[in-house]
Amino acid sequence: MNTLKNVVPAIVLIGGLCLAVKPSAAKPEYAKKESKGCTYCHVTAGKKDLNDAGKYYKDHDHSLEGYTAPKQ
Repeated sequence: MNTLKNVVPAIVLIGGLCLAVKPSAAKPEYAKKESKGCTYCHVTAGKKDLNDAGKYYKDHDHSLEGYTAPKQ
């Protein structure tokens, strides 16, 4: 019975965390397809904000073909 008192709150906590977590906007298959890291297209990894490369990718049918990165 003592084990049950510990397990039930843990299950409730884990269930609540699963409901609260938002899925990432970036998709690993895009990074793999383009051989680029997430921050190549996103301002910050795990965030929806896109930089110029990400906006180009979105507007060009999920392709970086023709995109030229700005010179630094």
